Amino acid sequence: MTDWVIEATDLRRRYDEGSGRVDVLNGVDLQVERGERLAIIGSSGSGKSTLLHLLGALDKPTTGEVLIAGENITAMRAKAAGDARNRLLGFVYQFHHLLAEFNALENVALPLMIRGEKPKAAEERAEHYLNRVGLSTRLTHKPGQLSGGERQRAAIARALVTEPCCVLADEPTGNLDDSNSGMIDELLAELSQDSETAFVVVTHDISLAARMDRTLLLKDGSLETFDA
Repeated sequence: MTDWVIEATDLRRRYDEGSGRVDVLNGVDLQVERGERLAIIGSSGSGKSTLLHLLGALDKPTTGEVLIAGENITAMRAKAAGDARNRLLGFVYQFHHLLAEFNALENVALPLMIRGEKPKAAEERAEHYLNRVGLSTRLTHKPGQLSGGERQRAAIARALVTEPCCVLADEPTGNLDDSNSGMIDELLAELSQDSETAFVVVTHDISLAARMDRTLLLKDGSLETFDA
């Protein structure tokens, strides 16, 4: 098995607007190692979220390709790409996107249920990951009964429950105070070491980026090394 969990080659994304076009990404190349924590920073509108969507097969590039654990997701049809996302990737967003009507255990078990696993097995694994993120006493609490930091930890458990090779995170601490932000950062470090899960984190938070293994700057549609 390749040591690269993500291999992106010559990614370009162009949007047509009226009679003109906007080139957001201009030939991005990226490789992410197993267990690596990578931060991608850049100004608002630089294309960070666009890049994350391409890496996660939520959008297709105008040209270029993305391999996840050696599988070319850009060449897949929609259903196959969805199956690959469920098997290989986890997602964490700035706003946790937990379903309000479900408790923490049900929210975390949901990706496994979508995969077709039996409810009991799905909930057992969901409980394991909620324990990992320190929410063993909050399993039956709904999102409205959890603090901001707890909701984000539940979202991380949901991203990890399928045991993906890589988690893509879009501003995962952007809605948190310094204390909870630091707690999430420590959690990501622990999980990447224990499970060899890679994390690609898009962030405006330079202090968070500085604690990652590597930081890249997205500027003018291309990635470059960033040294704080």
